[in-house]
Amino acid sequence: MEGVVISGFVPVFPAAIAVVAVAVVFHLYFYSAWRKAAELRRKLGEQGVMGPPPSALFGNLPEMKKIQLEAAAMASPPCHASAIVAHDYTSTVFPYFVKWRKQYGTLYTYSTGTKQHLYANKVELVKDLKLSNNLNLGKPLDVKKKFAPILGHSIIVSNGSFWALQHKIIAPEFFMDRVRGMVALMAEAGSSLIEKWEARIGDGSMVEIEVDEDLKEYSADVISRACFGSSYEKGKEIFTKITDLQKLLCGENFLVSSISLSEKFFKPSQHRRIKKLEKEINSSIWETVQQRQEQCSKTSSSDKDLLQLIMEAAMTDSSLRAKQSSKNFIIDNCKTMYFVGHDTTAVTAAWSLMLLALHPDWQDRIRSEFAHTCPDGRFDMTAISQLKSVSLVVQETLRLYPPGAFVARETLDEVRLGNVIIPKGVCIWTLIPTLHREIEIWGEDANEFKPERFADGIAKACKVPQLYMPFGAGHRLCLGKNFALVELKIIISLIVSKFRFSLSLEYRHSPSFRMIVGPSNGVKIVCQRV
Repeated sequence: MEGVVISGFVPVFPAAIAVVAVAVVFHLYFYSAWRKAAELRRKLGEQGVMGPPPSALFGNLPEMKKIQLEAAAMASPPCHASAIVAHDYTSTVFPYFVKWRKQYGTLYTYSTGTKQHLYANKVELVKDLKLSNNLNLGKPLDVKKKFAPILGHSIIVSNGSFWALQHKIIAPEFFMDRVRGMVALMAEAGSSLIEKWEARIGDGSMVEIEVDEDLKEYSADVISRACFGSSYEKGKEIFTKITDLQKLLCGENFLVSSISLSEKFFKPSQHRRIKKLEKEINSSIWETVQQRQEQCSKTSSSDKDLLQLIMEAAMTDSSLRAKQSSKNFIIDNCKTMYFVGHDTTAVTAAWSLMLLALHPDWQDRIRSEFAHTCPDGRFDMTAISQLKSVSLVVQETLRLYPPGAFVARETLDEVRLGNVIIPKGVCIWTLIPTLHREIEIWGEDANEFKPERFADGIAKACKVPQLYMPFGAGHRLCLGKNFALVELKIIISLIVSKFRFSLSLEYRHSPSFRMIVGPSNGVKIVCQRV
């Protein structure tokens, strides 16, 4: 009997010890993290920065989710083309920030789990952030971890000296003198889109076109040719899988999810799908890289594209290799360019067409100016610089619908912005769409589409020009700014020069946030040839 009792309990005893040990480790970890967050709140509170009181385990996440659900329940159905489109979407997409702002002002603190955040839309602080070159203002580590499958350790999410190394290699590829040489291929890709739409219209007078996928194909074709020396068709599989991966990573608004908790444990099937897609994308990109390596010896230095420059740096820069393997460096930055290089531009183009469909008078202005400036339909940088109307439309679109909703930073050491000393380990979130709608800054028509406000430049468009930041802030300003602006001017000019269009009655205006702010229901227009 004694042997039976012993044999019955011996297997249980180590298991019980393991459970207790895990519980103790978790308790110590959580208590340490909770105390750290409490200390950060104390330091901010001493400077007058307050915010909603957090719960011990989840911070303000339960309240954020509750506010989001309440906002969704109270929201009106997406408006259609015959209604007035409300351009201010912040109260429906980011309702918790709007609510807390009413309570605590333009600078407040809140928590997600044990992570401490600072909502920072205070003018003085934003001005400092816009002008700052402090390397201790890095990309948030939790966000970096969340989106590692799609961004890896690329320039978009790296920090400190590793970011500076990557910037030195990649930034020159997007200087204006390089972009100048890409105009012809942008126009060629745009002409392909025009031909596709003309074929759809045929002999008919009007046709409905959902523009989103066509614009994504256009911008993907441009980034493929300009940066990777191949057409969209060759990279189509990569773009498709990156889009699928983005949808998986953004299935839930990451701002109201505990991004420190891994899907590996809480969503195992989704985690497996993410890892599978990541592996397939990495494999496809590496195959492309190996094919290009065989061609490099035949290419002169003046003709090198971004992929070749990345490859050379990975193979020859010893300081870079000390930070990351050559293979991972190449793959991570190629993934980033594939994703960022086509998705953000395509979404901005879609919003531009939506706004122009609502304002045909601006279509007329662009069409007339294009006919005068480019009578043969051909582009060069001189002509593009003279297309003022389309430039104004692009600037206003980026004001109302910036694809990046936030400037997100984490303090890697103590940093001073404005009159606030922000301790190490705080995530700073500056909500760009709200800055772009401040009535005190932009005037009573801040929520209206009025491109003419930019006629005399950004400095005259608003009282504080530093608050216009569709391409980010500080030394981490979007590298592809010049590239994207030229690409947008070309495709919008081409479309408007060939078609008149209005919004389809099926269009439903419903902006949503999935890494970038895009039209969740797509943009459908009714086109006819000019």
